[in-house]
Amino acid sequence: IDILLEPATFLWLIEESIIWAPKIKQYPEGIFVVSNCFILAFEHLRLEKPKLIRAFVSDYLMSVLGHFGFRVERFVDKSKVQDFLDQLRPITTEVELIRIGGNDDGGYLIPNDLGGIIALFSPGVAETATFELEIAQKGIKSYLADYSVDNSPSEHEYIEFDKKFIGSRNDDQFMTLAEWVNSKQLPEVGDLLLQMDIEGSEYETILSTANDLLGRFRILVIEFHFLDKVSTYFGNKLIIETFSKLLTQFKIVHIHPNNCCAPILIHGKRIHPCIEVTFFRRDRFEKSNPTTNFP
Repeated sequence: IDILLEPATFLWLIEESIIWAPKIKQYPEGIFVVSNCFILAFEHLRLEKPKLIRAFVSDYLMSVLGHFGFRVERFVDKSKVQDFLDQLRPITTEVELIRIGGNDDGGYLIPNDLGGIIALFSPGVAETATFELEIAQKGIKSYLADYSVDNSPSEHEYIEFDKKFIGSRNDDQFMTLAEWVNSKQLPEVGDLLLQMDIEGSEYETILSTANDLLGRFRILVIEFHFLDKVSTYFGNKLIIETFSKLLTQFKIVHIHPNNCCAPILIHGKRIHPCIEVTFFRRDRFEKSNPTTNFP
């Protein structure tokens, strides 16, 4: 494995006996390439400059793993992971949950509060649309979108399909949630329903959508991906910001891990990378208690 070192750094490492390199090349720019590098961290040096030693060892290991296409990242503090888990506590309201879309993949638990909902928006269709079909059969207009397929897998007079991904921009392949909703020229009065499974683009979509538009949805059913990234600095910030934005107007009434992925142990907690979450707008219920029984 080769490591690129600036001259000053290289000479310091040699003088302090931190490395021994049997094969060294120096390029015209003054950059040294050290091959087959061995770290010789003597006890006195480890005690005198522990941070420097740890930094060098960390960089060395990152170089080795990067050569094979891997990356290692330090976990964020345990408290930050717990902050995320605290956001996921569902409640039980006086509105019962019903299953829409069958018992297999594509079926979801939602509050039995569909009266007055004028449209469903469902980005991320792929090959299954049993949820959308059942909603359409209830007389609710169902808008589907997915650039990866050419047509809706289910046909109904109340189902309309757009060949687009949903995200944070508008171009040939993508459109924002706001652009999509506005293009349907819906009545200004009437709540909406959102069912979203867009393979990781849910974060940018939610964060780029205005609160006023999010608040028009009475029920949200969202499949969240890559939740194990809550252990990283960037992932923790992105995931917590997304949930915090939603929880200002909604409460979680159901949560279910997707069986496609095994949980990952992070700071002693089992984190499922992919979970399905049902949100219920706060003004639609009066009573709530922490959920203790999970279907």
